[in-house]
Amino acid sequence: NSVYNYCFVFLQDLTHGQLFSSNTITTKPTCGLDQELNNILTFFSLQNIFTNHTLDVNVRWLAVLYFKNGIDRYWRRVAPHALSEEEKSTLRAGLITNFNEPVNQIATQISVLIAKVARLDCPRQWPELIPTLLESVKVQDDLRQHRALLTFYHVTKTLASKRLAADRKLFYDGFLHAVFERLKQFLECSRSIGTENVCRDRLEKTIILFTKVLLDFLDQHPFSFTPLIQRSLEFAVSYVFTEAGEGVAFERFIVQCMNFIKMIVKNYAYKPSKRFEDSSPETLEAHKIKTSFFTYPTLMEICRRLVSHYFLLTEEELTMWEEDPEGFTVEETGGDSWKYSLRPCTEVLFIDIFHEYNQTLTPVLLEMVHSLQGPTNVEDTNALLIKDAVYNAVGLAAYELFDSVDFDQWFKNQLLAELQVSHNRYKPIRRRVIWLIGQWISVKFKSDMRPMLYEAIRNLLQDQDLVFFFNFCSPVDDFEFRTDQFLPYLESMFTLLFQLLQEVTECDTKMHVLHVLSCVIERVNIQIRPYVGCLVQYLPLLWKQSEEHNMLRCAILTTLIHLIQGLGADSKNLYPFLLPIIQLSTDVSQPPHVYLLEDGLELWLVTLENSPCLTPELLRIFQNMSALLELSSENLRTCFKIINAYIFLSSPEFLQMYSGDLCRSFCELLKDITTEGQVQVLKVVETVLKVNPALGPQMFQPLLPSVFRGIIDGERYPVVMSTYLGVIGRVLLQNASFFSLLLSQMACECGQELDQLLGNMIEMWVDRMDNITQPERRKLSALALLSLLPSDNSVIQDKFCGIINISVEGLHDVMTEDPETRTYKDCMLMSHFEEPKVTEDEEPPTEQDKRKKMLALKDPVHTVSLQQFVYEKLKAQQELLGEQAFQALMETVDTEIVTQLQEFLQGF
Repeated sequence: NSVYNYCFVFLQDLTHGQLFSSNTITTKPTCGLDQELNNILTFFSLQNIFTNHTLDVNVRWLAVLYFKNGIDRYWRRVAPHALSEEEKSTLRAGLITNFNEPVNQIATQISVLIAKVARLDCPRQWPELIPTLLESVKVQDDLRQHRALLTFYHVTKTLASKRLAADRKLFYDGFLHAVFERLKQFLECSRSIGTENVCRDRLEKTIILFTKVLLDFLDQHPFSFTPLIQRSLEFAVSYVFTEAGEGVAFERFIVQCMNFIKMIVKNYAYKPSKRFEDSSPETLEAHKIKTSFFTYPTLMEICRRLVSHYFLLTEEELTMWEEDPEGFTVEETGGDSWKYSLRPCTEVLFIDIFHEYNQTLTPVLLEMVHSLQGPTNVEDTNALLIKDAVYNAVGLAAYELFDSVDFDQWFKNQLLAELQVSHNRYKPIRRRVIWLIGQWISVKFKSDMRPMLYEAIRNLLQDQDLVFFFNFCSPVDDFEFRTDQFLPYLESMFTLLFQLLQEVTECDTKMHVLHVLSCVIERVNIQIRPYVGCLVQYLPLLWKQSEEHNMLRCAILTTLIHLIQGLGADSKNLYPFLLPIIQLSTDVSQPPHVYLLEDGLELWLVTLENSPCLTPELLRIFQNMSALLELSSENLRTCFKIINAYIFLSSPEFLQMYSGDLCRSFCELLKDITTEGQVQVLKVVETVLKVNPALGPQMFQPLLPSVFRGIIDGERYPVVMSTYLGVIGRVLLQNASFFSLLLSQMACECGQELDQLLGNMIEMWVDRMDNITQPERRKLSALALLSLLPSDNSVIQDKFCGIINISVEGLHDVMTEDPETRTYKDCMLMSHFEEPKVTEDEEPPTEQDKRKKMLALKDPVHTVSLQQFVYEKLKAQQELLGEQAFQALMETVDTEIVTQLQEFLQGF
């Protein structure tokens, strides 16, 4: 009772924040000695309280919490009034005397408490902790076993989290070298613990924690791990690939062991350079250990065991296939549980080992293939499963087997025949063969065999078996796909795929069907138009049904992107459904935009590119753009493309409504944007000036002074300078009156004479002409500077030499010589619009491509002959100045430049 009363008073005081206060013993102030005595009494009292199972649970709970919290203040040697080593030793011994706490919450707190002490004292001051825990784990008493495992789990987790180099080294030295023996002890313990036992879960978690610590050490300190490579490989291989693991190894443990093997095999630190003498001694030592372990017998056994044991479809998987084919396909193609299951781990390990040791393992795998020639007895389930597993291995190792397997012959002589075996029990082989072909089609598969493959796929799709469908995409989505070979099967396959899309119910499955449909539409492009009516009618319903499934909506957006590209101008008929989707997907005030924005912007762009005209609804969607520009996200480039598309589509209507908003957004963006972003903004302005040279400069007038100033100041980034010159070049060439106003404004702002500023601009333009790399923009610069002639202005005459130099450079860029007539022609000139001839494998031009061509027919860069323009400007200058003054002006030009100029102007 006295202990209980003491505890009650003590805890009552603690609740008022007086941690370890002397008021729990006396009301008088205490000296340092009294404080130390009080701390000792407090810790021992608390330990006595929480280990006394007869006391009230709430009091014991508080006692263990305050003991745990007191560790941070009084356990360290340097702490004020710290406990002595002798006192801590007594307390430590009391903590691991009994693992029999009956209350789960208190047991967890005691485990965490012990772990906190271990972080400070283990292993130096507390070497007996780990052995005591291991012994307690072996006892037959379920409660003690569970509590010891719980404590071991928290201790290991805490020790592994230490970050100081010295602490980590101490932990690894004291822990890692004994870890494999401890793991073996735990695994042996698992034999005697049933799967229903409460300790089983904790034991498995502790084993996994041990392996995680080892894997972390291997990942972070590969060379420090070198002494453990041999033991790690021996341990992992024995439990995963020999009888030692039977009845002991559980799935997560097998996964961890395979990760060990994979990380050691792939570790770049253990791979010597092509020239061994260039490798470090540490690398060579690790490589030597690896080489000595991975002998031919070991590699052969690993390969055979992976294929013949771990690759086999289980009874559970086969049953799931029969009962829930949709659920089976979702899991097989990357469902959440599949990602963390054993099968993908075994496949990755096989790929890595086969890649590393392909010369050794190729004969082993080929021998397995040769043993399976011909059809397999449908009554022999094991033989069917083995064939499935071997075909899986051949597919995974496709790139490594390129020179060893004649896949074309194998396809014709065996695989095609196996696709035609219709027996229900042969389904796993038919499914695997389709998958196998998908793996090899981009590696080695002759084009002329594809029609046979398409025929086989169509027959399989007619069975409406999802497992076959999920392996259909690869034959369509490869580099050597030929539309003409696929067209005979297009209608039937598209119809079958659409039927499948309607029938499936799982969100993941619908996404995959849409992906395959998108691949087909993308490949055949405009050839899809006769067959998409059913899909166009169904997509609005699917969009509505998928309101709670944003990832499915992303798949719908992707399908629509390819559908719009295939329909071209006919996509306008989809606007009642399409435009509200774009509106929702690109509205940053709507929560779904987080998932839909990227695809929504891409859909918006292709809709504009393929639109035959601007509708009021399409114009209204642009209201979303201001908020998107404010985001300054990675989607900014697409936003600029969308703005350009509106300008090309209908410049007057669009700019009349939105130029003010755009200009304000651009001014804000230019205050804090990357160089690339700055260029993108200016390219939009350049497009406006090209499309609407009369009103464009006025609409974006607030931006132009900074552009002009950038030229005068000699902008240091070439790509930015090139864009500046493109913008001002457009204004100077196509709106000379506005250029004069801008020049006057800048002269006033800079406090310079107008002519002086003009001279500085021309000088910088000539000096930085090499920054311009695009031929169109180089010709534009020549035309713009020549437009200053004829002139009697002394500044322009002073810069005449530079203008001529730029003109001759431009002529070299654009003039091509006719070898027969020996005359020159401007290769950038366009006289009329021609519909380009498109082959079956080429994408037809979009409506925007046509608009750009029409715009080019009005652009001076494509309508004015630079050769003719130079001649006319020089002739006008000569007439203005007179022959003598003009000749004096020409003498300021380098004689070599004059000679080249005369060559270009022959015939005038």
